[in-house]
Amino acid sequence: MAEPEPMALGAGQRLGAPETLGISTLDPGHRPPAMPSGRHVTIRVRMLDDTEELFDVSQKASGKVLLDMVCSHMNLVEGDYFGLEFQNRQKMMVWLDHVKPIMKQLRRPKQTILTFAVKFFPPDHAQLLEELTRYLFALQIKQDVSCGRLTCNDTSAALMVSHIIQSEIGDFEESQCRSHLLNNNYIPDQIPLIDKIMEFHSKIIGQSPAESDYQLLEVARRLEMYGIRLHPAKDREGTRLSLAVGHTGVLVLQGHSKINAFNWSKVRKLSFKRKRFLIKLRPDPNSSPQGTLEFLMGSRDCCKVFWKICVEYHAFFRLFEEPKPKPKPVLFTRGSSFRFSGRTQKQVIDYVRESEFKKIPFERKHSRVQHNVRLSPLPCPRPQDVPTEGESPEDGADSPPRRHWKESVLVSAEDTSASRTTSPSHQRNGREDRAGPVSMAEETRGSTPPTHPERQSTEVAPNSPHPSASSGHSLGMVNGQRSLEPCGHSPDGRPPSPLTSPLLNHAGSVRTDEEDEVRRKRFPTDRAYFIAKELLTTERTYLKDLEVVTVSFQSAVGQDEATPDSLMKNILCTFEPLHKFHKGFLREVEQRLSLWEGRSNAHIKGDYQRIGDVMLKNLQGLKPLTANLHKQSEVLLELEKACRASRRLEGLCRDFELQKVCYVPLNVFILRPLHRLSHYKQLLERLCKHYPATHVDFRDCRAALADVSEVVEQLQGSLIKMENFQKLLELKKDFIGVDNLVVPGREFIRLGCLSKLSGKGLQQRIFFLFNDVILYTSRGMMATNQFKVHGQLPLHGMTIRESEDEWGVPHAFTLVGKQQSVVVAASSLIEMEKWMDDIQVAIEMANTSNGPSSDLLTSSLIDNKDPSPVSGNKAPPVGSPSGQGPVPLSVICWYRVQSLSFSESCRSLENQLSGNLLRKFKNSNGWQKLWVVFTNFSLFFYKSHQDEYPLASLPLLGYSVTIPSETENIHKEYVFKLHFKSHVYYFRSESEYTFERWMEVIRSVTVPLGSARILNSRESRPR
Repeated sequence: MAEPEPMALGAGQRLGAPETLGISTLDPGHRPPAMPSGRHVTIRVRMLDDTEELFDVSQKASGKVLLDMVCSHMNLVEGDYFGLEFQNRQKMMVWLDHVKPIMKQLRRPKQTILTFAVKFFPPDHAQLLEELTRYLFALQIKQDVSCGRLTCNDTSAALMVSHIIQSEIGDFEESQCRSHLLNNNYIPDQIPLIDKIMEFHSKIIGQSPAESDYQLLEVARRLEMYGIRLHPAKDREGTRLSLAVGHTGVLVLQGHSKINAFNWSKVRKLSFKRKRFLIKLRPDPNSSPQGTLEFLMGSRDCCKVFWKICVEYHAFFRLFEEPKPKPKPVLFTRGSSFRFSGRTQKQVIDYVRESEFKKIPFERKHSRVQHNVRLSPLPCPRPQDVPTEGESPEDGADSPPRRHWKESVLVSAEDTSASRTTSPSHQRNGREDRAGPVSMAEETRGSTPPTHPERQSTEVAPNSPHPSASSGHSLGMVNGQRSLEPCGHSPDGRPPSPLTSPLLNHAGSVRTDEEDEVRRKRFPTDRAYFIAKELLTTERTYLKDLEVVTVSFQSAVGQDEATPDSLMKNILCTFEPLHKFHKGFLREVEQRLSLWEGRSNAHIKGDYQRIGDVMLKNLQGLKPLTANLHKQSEVLLELEKACRASRRLEGLCRDFELQKVCYVPLNVFILRPLHRLSHYKQLLERLCKHYPATHVDFRDCRAALADVSEVVEQLQGSLIKMENFQKLLELKKDFIGVDNLVVPGREFIRLGCLSKLSGKGLQQRIFFLFNDVILYTSRGMMATNQFKVHGQLPLHGMTIRESEDEWGVPHAFTLVGKQQSVVVAASSLIEMEKWMDDIQVAIEMANTSNGPSSDLLTSSLIDNKDPSPVSGNKAPPVGSPSGQGPVPLSVICWYRVQSLSFSESCRSLENQLSGNLLRKFKNSNGWQKLWVVFTNFSLFFYKSHQDEYPLASLPLLGYSVTIPSETENIHKEYVFKLHFKSHVYYFRSESEYTFERWMEVIRSVTVPLGSARILNSRESRPR
């Protein structure tokens, strides 16, 4: 039997998958659609690296078939962000329609060149889950910067070019960098910026090409013109404008400056009539009615082109699933039948995250280095030996760099006889290993004539900034079908583009769900990964909390004349350096997690499967800011002193706490940096416990744990005092007529509901236990959330005894003081034991120490506030609050008949947790994805981690957390249930680790713990 003729590897195969079925439009396990029957036509497609590819498609094929072929050719899974662009008959650049046949859109298909380009620009490149997709986006940004479409200032331009050349030529070397910039233009008028580009390039030594792509997109996405394509128009007055569309809505620009934006939520309808483009807005009661806005464009075709891209952008970014087609009318049609065809962004993200396919390795290497064709998987035949279709052997050497792909025979992914494996690249740090062995294909093909010596090693032509075309024999899988005809290649032997070069290791794999191996999720399953992800999610929340102080509080209170300059200076000097530091720390953690969780194939080598090195580096960088951490107590004291001295400032702070952004008391935000150190310590302890001593990350984690433990130990005494001080300030706002609650030596121990026995029977009261006195209060019928104090019981000389049998009241006990005795009853035996234990310890403390004065109802402080035109205790109104502010915990305890101790309050702040959860109500069918933050005994719900304030909150006092029973028909993994009386919520986490963590932190505030119940013994409460 004759040996089958060896076939070369195509672009998709060289990325590591010899025969892949992973294209963007297919569901898991589905085959590519068969090519429609009929005559075929050859289509030329220019890729993002300026190479050209030839694709044979049926004349009856739709535009979607061609796009699928291009995506399959590159092993591109997230192909829905891209499209094919061409110049139509009216000389306008338009996108290839997915639904219409290609022949109805292209007038002369053989003479038309389609351009593969980014069509939908997401707001955050972190939403791109594959490194190959980010690399293609980086190529698009590079083109937009080069042609002047993406405009920016000189600093941003120089920074982007520095990342581009870092990915192309590697680390900074002055002479090489200057020569490269003189011979290659990346931006218009580049010469004056060469020194600035080199300065930036010298600061990113060691940055890999993948990291350079990531940083390039990070800079680009913040630019005003990111992803903007201008469509010329005029307003009613004839002023020249430009219209554009983005993920947020329709934009109006004058030159390169945005002058207006119409969010999708405000747009009711988009339409066009002849040359007029119409935007109908929803009525807004807070602004003057605008009705319908009208813009005049160049022609009806211009209007229709822009209207179509608006429809597609709205559907891609706003809809959950592809819109259903409208039913065809029987007789007459009215308006356009155009609709968005394809998956929405949500569907793409869910598919990539949830599909159980094997990762196709893709590793970015430096694209502008010397290349040796002996490193290719197969030898490169001379161009004249492989003529293209319709081309004679004589003129093959003059053809442009292109490859030819034909649709023919459907080949199964399991066809091992047809499967081939790529050889590894012998590049090291961007330079080839010239002494390396010849490729495996050359060793096995002894009959193949050798290539000419002058063709074996070439260097990149210095006059082009773009990656050049790939050399090598072209034949591969397109849409799951194998090409049967070899075809022409680049005649000059130029090195391959990073898109098509042999970049990977031996383990090229196929995306398929039909393998018999154990399937794995796309993201890592190692416990260390989820610990690192917890660091990322909580760091995002912590940075937002710092911005509440540095940005929101500064703008709301800092500009008022009643705020002392010394106070704001102290706050800014304390928090601004911390905010700047943690912003950089978060960026590093995001980048590491991006590489770790499969957005890059660096995780294949294990280089990035750790987080200890990042934490060690940044915790050592945090040591110089320890002085700022010690200043938290000074800021808290100075703020309280200033509020006592100025009633207006007190009112400003009170109004700020009513804003939505201040979701917990202001003083809690001020103490956040101290709590964050405890979070770091807990995370590192879990990592050290998880890792064996031989793990590569164990040493860094242990060193980082030692550093943070040292700082935590230094601040522990101050933290306990400040938490007690903060709690007293918070409780002070809950009382009416108590001014001297915050005095030196007083400590809060517990608050909660007890029933007081009186002549009228049992009456609900809320008791506040301190180390010297007990206050009992009631809420009454007041409009505010404050409590009226009914009486006080000094603890000195008090005794306590059970009195259930004496009074016939369950869970009753009697407090016997020197002047007064009170009989109270708890709601349960556990509550009674907690109260009696805490009161007994507090009595012993009061009897053995000279504590503060226990007389709280007689104010002993002189009112030294500044004169104010407002009489009484009411502060002057300063603005209108935009929200209702956080509900005091004492009010929640009142309504839910609960109690909480000081230790439980501290534990709630130290056990903060953030992350995405799926929420389901008791009687609902679907799950809603939310960003959830746990802190201060509550869950706060956001639409995403980028939101400024929570949509809603759920106080957890009184709730129970359990696992759903089988009768509840929750057939999902990692689901826990929160219920209080008739209120039931289900929450679903992404992994076993996150499930355990959410259960742990919620149980810490919902389940009474005997050993950690109180913090009022002498050993556990240093003073």
